[in-house]
Amino acid sequence: MNEALFNFLSWINSWVGNWGWSMVIFTILIRLVLTPLDIRSRASMRKTQLLQPKLNELQKKYANDKEKLNQKTAELYKKEGVNPMSSCLPLLLTWPILIIVFSAMRTAANRELLQQVGQILNNEAPTMEPWLWIKNLWMPDSLFSPAWPNADTLRQISADLWKSWYSGLGENLPVLMQDLGLTAESFDNANLQATINTLVEAMKGNASYANAIATRDGWTFNLILARLTLVNEYNGYMILPILSAVTQIIMTKVTGAQQQPQSSSGNDQAAATSKMMNWFFPIFSLVICFGYSSAFALYWVTGNLVMMVQTVAINKVLDSKEQKAKMAGEGTVK
Repeated sequence: MNEALFNFLSWINSWVGNWGWSMVIFTILIRLVLTPLDIRSRASMRKTQLLQPKLNELQKKYANDKEKLNQKTAELYKKEGVNPMSSCLPLLLTWPILIIVFSAMRTAANRELLQQVGQILNNEAPTMEPWLWIKNLWMPDSLFSPAWPNADTLRQISADLWKSWYSGLGENLPVLMQDLGLTAESFDNANLQATINTLVEAMKGNASYANAIATRDGWTFNLILARLTLVNEYNGYMILPILSAVTQIIMTKVTGAQQQPQSSSGNDQAAATSKMMNWFFPIFSLVICFGYSSAFALYWVTGNLVMMVQTVAINKVLDSKEQKAKMAGEGTVK
């Protein structure tokens, strides 16, 4: 699945000619494929909300009899034709898809980074993949991350990809790599970290690379979990990581507006958990987009924006259907 999505992404790029805009198109297509599931999920949520007063009554009536409560709740769901699990289906599918897409984008990023490593080791300037304010789409959008590949990003590349890259070089080893004495075994998991350190030190023989990754004095920030230093040729302005958190907050409010449970003693804990998760996901998105490639951050932000638009559109369609059904019911009564 990972390879299939990567090939599809590469096919889009062959037409568009820019990986950044290819990511945007790819993300929109992924979200469109998930639209039918989103519609079913939102419709199911609304049906469940309409039953909330009856569910609250059952909770009060059978507060001391959990078995009876579960039985009556199941009977109510069956009578009203509501499947409470159907609203969870898109989430259950979205996360595996997110992981697969992340893996596909990591594959694209890693292959491009390895190509750039070869160019740097050959005393050349690497072929960057710019997108708007970002100099290199395969590096994080950050003031503290260089546009040129560094040890942190190279450590994220699997041993298999390193071996494939090394074997592809054959006898045509880059200039700065010829005297390192590396072999295929140097890229085994047990030796990989030491090999990466060796390659990074060799790349510093490229004067442009050494200058690009050099840090600036007086621009170090000691945080609780990390120590960040401004680099000479930083890759971006942290716009995508910040946007990922902001859009996640807005999306949570937009998508959650239809999911808020009515207040009752039985769902206070669920409400508290929901409130906590509303802040967990923005923080999580900020952290992951800050540390991974701009390509993945772009996917995350685009996905949030598209999902917000979809949610608003779906809610309007469902509102219209409910209004028509209500008017039809009132007309029948009359």
